[in-house]
Amino acid sequence: MAVTSPLVELRDIHKSFGQNHVLRGVSLGLNKGTILAVMGGSGTGKTVLLRISAGLLRPDSGEVRLFGVRTDRMREESMLPLRRRTGFVFQGAALFDSLSVFENVAYPLREHTRMSLGEITDRVHHFLSLVGLPDTDDLLPAELSGGMRKRVGIARALVMEPEVVFFDEPTAGLDPTNARLVAQLIAQLRTGVCDTAIVVTHDVEFAELVADQMAILLHGRFADMGTPAEIHRSPDPDVRRFLTGELREI
Repeated sequence: MAVTSPLVELRDIHKSFGQNHVLRGVSLGLNKGTILAVMGGSGTGKTVLLRISAGLLRPDSGEVRLFGVRTDRMREESMLPLRRRTGFVFQGAALFDSLSVFENVAYPLREHTRMSLGEITDRVHHFLSLVGLPDTDDLLPAELSGGMRKRVGIARALVMEPEVVFFDEPTAGLDPTNARLVAQLIAQLRTGVCDTAIVVTHDVEFAELVADQMAILLHGRFADMGTPAEIHRSPDPDVRRFLTGELREI
């Protein structure tokens, strides 16, 4: 039987900022069909790990592979074909303030495809409907709630129909109702649009709703990794303290 390579693979990743050694030998392999929640308290390096995985940030040492291709020393222009196969949802949505909702979602299609205006319009409307925001074409980001901005960011990340999506704290700053809506949306995506993702979060309840694998990042390393049930049985006292809310910052 053929062995399939992970879509995302990190090997012994180290990353420092000045004297702050954020990642201290992190390794992971993300297989197709897996949603992995990377969890940890504030300042543990979750977003740094996500950006390195997506090729947006270089590690100091170690190896990064996307779709089997090593990327950690790849030139920026060579990364573009791989980037088109991924989507990234930024913590603050990172929408263009001067562009309408329609133009924000259409932006990757205009930049990276030769689709006609009709094809772009159909694709944008499809994904805006998917995230529950039909008829919002002409609104500007300033006219949207935090939850709506987050969902527009998700639509933009999905519009190229990526093979892997990277989510950076998708429920950060949202009230419980909107956080639940985003969780339900991410859970739904795997049945149609994209079944493979890394989700960075500090929210244990959210992670349990969307992920089938969880990894706890503490002290620059993975303290434990496994299914939600396995993580809850972790023998590591810091993992147990994190899960119960006693450990939030490292």
